[in-house]
Parts: sequence; structure tokens; C-alpha cells
Amino acid sequence: MNKRNLLAGGLMAAAFTAGAFAFSGKTGDLYDSIAQDSTQPLIKTAYTGAPAAQPVDFERAAGAAVPSVVHIKTLVQYKQTAGNQNPFGDGEDDIFRHFFGDGGGRRQFSRPEQRASGSGVIISEDGYIVTNNHVVDNATDITVTLSDHKNYKAKVIGTDPNTDLALIKIDGRNLPAVAIGNSDDVKLGQWVLAIGFPLNLDVTVTQGIISAKSRNIGINRQGTAPVEAFLQTDAAVNPGSSGGALVNTNGELIGINAAIASPTGSYAGYAYSIPANLMKKVINDIKQFGSVQRGYLGISMAPENLDDAQKKELGIKDDVDGVFVAGTDPSGAAAAAGIKQGDVITRVNNAVVSSGSQLSEKIATLKPGDKVSLTYSRNGSESTVNATLKGKMGAIAGTRSGSAIIESLGGQFEDLSRQEATRMGIAGGVKVTDISEDGVLGDQTNMKPGFVITKAGGIPVRTVEELKAALSRQSGNFQLEGTYPGSGRIYFYGINDY
Repeated sequence: MNKRNLLAGGLMAAAFTAGAFAFSGKTGDLYDSIAQDSTQPLIKTAYTGAPAAQPVDFERAAGAAVPSVVHIKTLVQYKQTAGNQNPFGDGEDDIFRHFFGDGGGRRQFSRPEQRASGSGVIISEDGYIVTNNHVVDNATDITVTLSDHKNYKAKVIGTDPNTDLALIKIDGRNLPAVAIGNSDDVKLGQWVLAIGFPLNLDVTVTQGIISAKSRNIGINRQGTAPVEAFLQTDAAVNPGSSGGALVNTNGELIGINAAIASPTGSYAGYAYSIPANLMKKVINDIKQFGSVQRGYLGISMAPENLDDAQKKELGIKDDVDGVFVAGTDPSGAAAAAGIKQGDVITRVNNAVVSSGSQLSEKIATLKPGDKVSLTYSRNGSESTVNATLKGKMGAIAGTRSGSAIIESLGGQFEDLSRQEATRMGIAGGVKVTDISEDGVLGDQTNMKPGFVITKAGGIPVRTVEELKAALSRQSGNFQLEGTYPGSGRIYFYGINDY
């Protein structure tokens, strides 16, 4: 294996095509609902004592968090599928073929079904569970096993490929929900536990420390605008641990385990978790709107690995620690607030940012319409401005024609035929025949071609013209409602219209 493939192949998602066993444990006393919008954790995670006073007994944390971590088994039915099954891999490495099937991405082969295994974390007593998008992506059947050995069928509420997060739901009551911590309080060197179902094993707890924050490793290739700001830890995480919990010594969830860095496909030193604060925002959006309401600042950032000559060419000075603005979108929030090319953003909402991944993480926790304070340096002087975040579409409703709005959605639409409507048992609708990754539907939702829109913003639609008219009457956030042929279910997709 050459060096390029070794390095590229070493970064892989921690999912595994193997089964595992259920676990048992007692529910901890901590509980901080994910729906609460608190800026403070239930119990502070920062340590105030000397290093020698840090805890070395993890029994309390494990006892509190283990009952909230579940085993997720999925089934994917394939008629015909491409060879590359790894959502993060480069498709050329033997490691991926070993764990995920053929990774060449070029051959087509028939496969009746694929079974896979991952982990998840219960975040509410009534059965909402957070996991990775790559754990449940394209799954036709999802089974969740709890600590009491009970099995439940789960349904997908929504997903966000850009952060590799998904929300699923089981029908249950008084379930052991995890306590949610504040990932912004996490410190380098802090003790953590990773909990999941790795390598065909029962629930497993490993310990380590936080070795880096806001780490961007370029592994997420699922979404159109990936957000990577991982917590890096040396707690052992292996295939099958995807979607599991990273907790502090109080048993509070501070991250969702998502990936490992390894030349072999198994743990070799580093694991990566999605911060809990980012997870809370994404999951709350999915629960409330059906998709993520993501605010955009409208800047491009200079790469962080530039050499001195490249920095000099761009005009980047070494004496300023921050994020260099390589360009701005003239219609974006930053430009409207006065940010210009060449500025260096040093703080977001008064929090220091020194890398693009840190800035992206801060903005990703906000939504369109939110105001954000930006402190920046220009020609040796520091200033602070307020910017109002926008959606990727910009402001469309009320200012553009129905045809322009349809074009912004990035899809192909046609009237549902009378025969199809009769077969589906509906009065009519608009069929989505194609979806562009660059459009709003591809960016903001996980809608698939074949979806039939029956309502837009609560207004019934039966033709493309009616859809245009309904969209032109929307402002703010709205939902597209409809169904898929043969599903017998109603689906909702939230759209940003800022």
C-alpha cells in the first residue's frame, strides 16, 4: 500500500457490519433534556483542582451513562449497488473492502441485503435516540436493543449528512436518557469515557483524555457543506462504536463518537467525536423542523496549512491569530456587516477563534436570522460588528417569482398523473423527479427523488403551478409535506427561506 493510500485509508468511519449483545446497567441520576436551551451544563466539567486531584475511578460516570447507550442493527435491501459502501472512505483502500465490502466504487454487483451494526444514545425518556447518519443511511430496517435486553423497531426522524448526525425514534416510556453536558467547557487533558458496541462485543467502556478540540480531518464526504470540529481523544473507539457516547467523569454526554484515525481500520491511537453542543442544535432542528436550519456567514477562509510564501502572497501576517477572510459573498451576512477580504476574524460572540474549524463550529450552532458578534482585525486595528446570518438561499419569498423560487430549490418537478394519484390514494401532488446537490433541497433536506409534494407551507398543491403559487406566499421557515409511493406515510421537510 503506498503512502497516499495508507494515510487516506486510515481515516474511516467507526461503523461495522457485525452483531453484538445487549447490555444491562442502572440509570444515573443526571438528566438534562436536549430540548433545554441552557448555556450552562448541569454539572460543570472543568476541573478546578490540581492535576493530582483529578478522578481516576470512572465507575460513577460509567454507571450513569452506560444504560443510555444502545445497540443499533440495520438492514439495507439492495437491488443493485455500487461497490463503495464506506461513507467516508476514498474507495481505493483494501481496508474499506475488508470492513465495508468492495470499495472500488466502479464495479456494480447484486446483493440481496447488507446488515450493519452501530451505536446510539438515548436523549429523551420517550425514545428519541441520536446516532451517526452513516449508521442508518439507506437502512430499510432498524432494530434498537436497550440495556434491559428489549428490542424495538426504530424509524428515522431526520438526518444531517453535513455533520454526520441522525435522529431516530422508538416507542418507549421512562427510558434512561443521558445527561447532556456543555462541550464548550471541555478542556485539553480532561478524562473522558467512550461507550459503544465495538467489534461484535457487548457494551464496552474505554477511557482516555481529550487530546485536541475543533479538529478538522477532512473525513466527512457525505454532505454538500460538511462541518468538522471534532473532539479528539485517545479513548479506544473501534468499528461498531459509531453513534456511541463520549462522556465526562460526571457521566454527561459531551460528544457523539463518529470516526477513527488508523492505518489498519481498527483503533490505533485517535478517535473523533462530534461535540454535544453542535449535536444539540442539529438534533433540535431535525426534531422541530424536519431538517437543519443552518445559518451562513458568507465568507471563504484561507487554508490552514499554507507555507510562508503562500501567506505572503495572500497578505496573511503571522502576528495576528485568527481566521483570514479570503473572500466574501456580496449578498452574505459578513459582507452586509462590513467584513472585507483580508480581514482576520478573531472572535465570534466574544469566543476566541484561531482556526476555520472553530469558526465553522460556532456558526453551525446558529440558525438563519440569528445575530452574531464578529471581532476582526484590519490594518492593525480591531473592530466588532454584528451580522445577521442568512440561509443559503438568501431571502426569496415575497421578492422573487414562483419560477425563481422553484429554481432555487434545485429540483425537477412534474404534475402527478391521475393514475398515479389514484394508485397512491391521494387527490394529487407534484412529483420530484430529480434533486441537485447544489440546490436547497439537496443541501437542507434528505429528500429523495420520487417524493410527491402534497402541501407547501400548509397549502395543498396538485400541480407545479400551484406549488409555485404556494411557495411565493411563504416567508421565514416552512415545510414541504408529502409522501413516497408505496410508503403509506407522511413526510415533512423543513426549508430555510432567509
